[in-house]
Parts: sequence; structure tokens; C-alpha cells
Amino acid sequence: MSDKQIRLMSLAHGGGCGCKLAPSVLHELLSPALKQESFKSLLVGVETGDDAAVWQVDESTCIIATTDFFMPMVDDPFDFGRIAATNAISDVYAMGGTPVMALAILCMPIEKIAPETVRKILEGGAFVCASAGIPVAGGHSIDSPEPVYGLAVIGTCRPEHVRRNTDAKAGDAIILTKPLGVGVYSAAMKKGKLADQGYADLVATTTRLNRVGSDLARNKSVHAITDVTGFGLLGHCLEVARGSGLTIQLDARQLPLLPDAKSLAQQGCVTGASHRNWKSYGHEVDLPTGCEEWMRHLLTDPQTSGGLLIACDECCASAVLEAIVAQGDTSARLIGRAEAGPALVKIRA
Repeated sequence: MSDKQIRLMSLAHGGGCGCKLAPSVLHELLSPALKQESFKSLLVGVETGDDAAVWQVDESTCIIATTDFFMPMVDDPFDFGRIAATNAISDVYAMGGTPVMALAILCMPIEKIAPETVRKILEGGAFVCASAGIPVAGGHSIDSPEPVYGLAVIGTCRPEHVRRNTDAKAGDAIILTKPLGVGVYSAAMKKGKLADQGYADLVATTTRLNRVGSDLARNKSVHAITDVTGFGLLGHCLEVARGSGLTIQLDARQLPLLPDAKSLAQQGCVTGASHRNWKSYGHEVDLPTGCEEWMRHLLTDPQTSGGLLIACDECCASAVLEAIVAQGDTSARLIGRAEAGPALVKIRA
């Protein structure tokens, strides 16, 4: 078996967070779970589609638990491992916590992929975990038809530092820390339209840890945090809007984009998940008249290892944004605000 003849992406029907079930399908599947017995110590469960589960152990300690895995969105095995690990750890940061350890989830078609390739995937994940200061303490592996890799991650935080996606307040500023367009870039790569610099930009953003979330959670002016992944910016804004009972208004002119995201989207480099996302929640979005198709696709574009979506007191927004940029998230932008009103998202062109 020649490893050079096998592209990881060719072995999977999807890739990255674009593999996620459509929001409407996931809601239907999880509806029975919403009626389960309540547990006093379970501060965050499945009720709001938040980023991780949170269990309060005692007055000063909460355990954060999450799992995230997907099929490859790149062909380089080391990069695939890094992206998947960064994405999984992000859930802990999005809840305001600090990761403490991870367990690997590995599903591989062992007759199609060389052991060295699998080893590089694991090495990529371990590299990111080391960067986050945590060990890969174990895991589980199976033989499967398609390659899948990810992590289960455990983190901790104080109860007052937990940040849900349901606690935005009317008047809050909305900040996004990473540029949009990851799904568009991945689609372009499949079509052979992504330049070397584009690939470098893709890997750079998807392997950047959202560790700033841990610091933001200690700031009382920061009310809600979530990360933007497979449901796209609109989908995750809607989760905040529904959970907080507010209208989220976004300024399309302020959205940070990967350098070639607009041009590639205009060329038709979009994912099937973008279409599924819009079909699931488009009726809850108020788009301006004449909104161009490329913009709609970027708003619904599935972001693998995307940025943090933050709702904070408007009077502190500049200081919060400066703190985020100071930690290296130079693409971070103030993109909108939360307002009293029905649970929907409005786009201003």
C-alpha cells in the first residue's frame, strides 16, 4: 500500500464540522432527552445545545466534559490531527474552563491507511494537547469504513466562571474572534482551487487554540460565550438568541473573513452543510433585500475549529476586544449587538 496514492479526504464522504447533523435533525433526535430527569449538580446539559456538559462538584469546582470528532477536511495527517484536537479542546474554553486532559477517539479503515499515517494523525493531536498543557491520557480505537479522529476533553472551572450560550443581555455587544470561510476553503481544496497560501491560512486559523475563553470568563462584563462550528455563524447566533430570548443583529460589513473566502464562495466553493444549515433555520433569519448568495453561504458556512462568539456589556466591548487581540486573535471584530425582541437573527448589509 502506497501512502502517497491515498488522499485522506477521498476516504470520507464529508469532512470537519461539515459532518455534523443538520440543526433541525439534531433537535428532533435530542427532543426525548430534554425530558430526562434533572440533576441538581448538572449545571449545563443538553437543554440549550451548549458546547459542553458542566457538573458542579463542590462550591468551588466544576467539571467540564465534551467530545468532538470528525472525518478529515485536509489530506495531511498531522494537520488533520492538529485541527481535530484544537476543535475539541475549544468546547472547554467556550464554557470558560481550563482543559486538564484528553482521551483520543480513533476510527480508521485499517486496510486502506498505512500505520504511519495513523501515527501522524495521533502525533498531530498530541502536539496540540501539549500546546494546551494537557496529556492525551488514553482513548479508544476501532476499525471503520471511513477515517475519524477527535478527542474527549475534560476541563475545570469555578462555578461563577461558567459561560453558557444563554446568558446574553439586551444591549450586549457581539464579538467574533476568528475569520469565517473555513468550509469554503475546504470545498475549494476538494476542487483543486485552493492555493498554497490559502491552505496555510486555513491551517493557521483551525489550529489556533481558543484559550482566550478561559480569561474572558473571569470578566464579569462577559455574559455569554460559545464557539462557531458546524452550524455556521447564523446557527450559533440563533442558539444564543433562543437561549437568551433576544434578537441578535449582525453587521455583515464587519464580519472577519479569510482572505479568499468571498471570491471562492462566488465561484461556487460551498459545502453541502451550508445548504443544510440554511434549510434548517433560514426562516429564523431576517436577511436584507438583495443579500448576495455568497454572503448567505458565508453566514451558514460550517466552521471547523472556528472562533469564539462573545456577548459582553457594550460599555466594555472595546476593552474586551483589545484583550482578545492582545492574545494574538488579530482577526477579532465587533460584529453586532443583542437587542430586546423575538429570538431571531437580523443581518444589516
